[in-house]
Amino acid sequence: MSRWSNARLVCGKVKQLCTQMNYRPVSTTSASSSSAPLADASKPPNLKKLNIYRWNPDESSKPSMQTYAINTNECGPMVLDALIKIKNEIDPTLVFRRSCREGICGSCAMNIDGSNALACLTKIDKKTFKAIDVTPLPHMFVVKDLVVDMTNFYNQYKSIEPWLKVKNTPSDKEHLQSKKDRAKLDGMYECILCACCSTSCPSYWWNPEKYLGPAVLLQANRWIQDSRDEYTKERLEVLDDAYKLYRCHTIMNCARACPKGLNPGLQIAKIKRMEATRI
Repeated sequence: MSRWSNARLVCGKVKQLCTQMNYRPVSTTSASSSSAPLADASKPPNLKKLNIYRWNPDESSKPSMQTYAINTNECGPMVLDALIKIKNEIDPTLVFRRSCREGICGSCAMNIDGSNALACLTKIDKKTFKAIDVTPLPHMFVVKDLVVDMTNFYNQYKSIEPWLKVKNTPSDKEHLQSKKDRAKLDGMYECILCACCSTSCPSYWWNPEKYLGPAVLLQANRWIQDSRDEYTKERLEVLDDAYKLYRCHTIMNCARACPKGLNPGLQIAKIKRMEATRI
């Protein structure tokens, strides 16, 4: 038997085995889109409209809402899946941020039907015909379409020095921490800096250059509460400002907007309490 005959025989055996085990070949051509399962031909199309904010700084036209219709049977269950489908199959000029698609990176933060959320965690309501309104995070400078400028937000985060600072502990030794002290960081370290909370806060809308906002203040308390950090007093002194901290009026929009279920308002209240008792 020739080498090629032997190869055909092996391939035939493998194909027969796959058929018996009900395996289906996977298409490599659809892997690049990866936004949806294949359409079920037995189901009628389930059309859903998305009204998406569009603005291009390179064009003279004003911002507008553009409507797209997709078949939700042909894409995944989340709003981000719908956006990816629109970009891949309908309008490649649509611009938005996304990365992990698992609610970890915070890149796809945007305003969906009037509420700040992560597009990758927001499900498409397939039971209604109501269109989904998708706009950028509110009160932020828009770079293009759904992408906003996060420069000020990250500069504020940098201003709180979000790293461990020590005075006397030798740098060549471990910074040990008890389980009890570690538990104090729960509800803060999970923050992914998506800015959903800060951009839902009216105080941040009116004073974005001075007020640090819920996300940054939550992160500030994360380092204040860390038992290994030796600059607690200095951190509190920096925050003791009429605008940096005390613009918070505890309306709790931040807690309602957080996609991770955190409570920035509670952490801000803890900082205020520490400021009031600080000598």
